[in-house]
Amino acid sequence: MVFPAMISTATELDQLREILKKKSVQFGTFTLVSGQTSDVYVDCKPTTCDPRAMPLIGRLCLQKMDEKKWFPEAVGGLTLGADPIAFAIARESLDRPTPIDSFIVRKPHGMQKLVEGLTETKGRKVVIIDDVCTKGGSTAVAIQNAKSVGMEILGAICLIDREAGAGELLLSEFGLELASIFKLSDFR
Repeated sequence: MVFPAMISTATELDQLREILKKKSVQFGTFTLVSGQTSDVYVDCKPTTCDPRAMPLIGRLCLQKMDEKKWFPEAVGGLTLGADPIAFAIARESLDRPTPIDSFIVRKPHGMQKLVEGLTETKGRKVVIIDDVCTKGGSTAVAIQNAKSVGMEILGAICLIDREAGAGELLLSEFGLELASIFKLSDFR
C-alpha cells in the first residue's frame, strides 16, 4: 500500500530540528537515568507538546513509516514519552484512506490492562513509538507489553536516537528495526 507523498520536506525537518534545539536539547554535564554521564541532555516533551511541532512530528513520522513500508493500524508506546507523538501521528493520518489509531502502554492498574485506547488488540499491526531512545530499554518494555496482548509489531520509531545501542538491542532481542527522525549527531 502506497500513500500519496506527504508535504514533508527538508524544510519541515529543519523546522522541527530548530524547535528541538531550542526546547529539548541541552549541552553541559548531565547524569542520565542509566547512571552514565553525558555532555548532552534530551527531553523531547517540551517539543512534542508544542502545537507548532505536533503536525511536523505527525507528518514526518508518517513519512518515515511509509519509507519503511510499515502500514500500521495503530501506533503507541510507553506513557509519557510516546503519547504526544502517537497522538500527533493519529491526527495527521486523518487524510489517509484508513486513519491510524493511537494507544498508550502503561503499568497495569485497575483492570490490569497494559494497553489503553483500543478496544481490541489481538492481531493489530502496530508501530511502537518513543521520544528518545538511548539503550532501548523503555522501547523494549513497550514491545514486550504490546506483544503480550497479541499485537503484531512492525517496527519502532523514535524522534531522537541517541545512538547508544537501542537499535542493536531491538534487532537482537526482537528482530525489529528502529527508525528515527533524528540522530543525536544531527544536533552536534
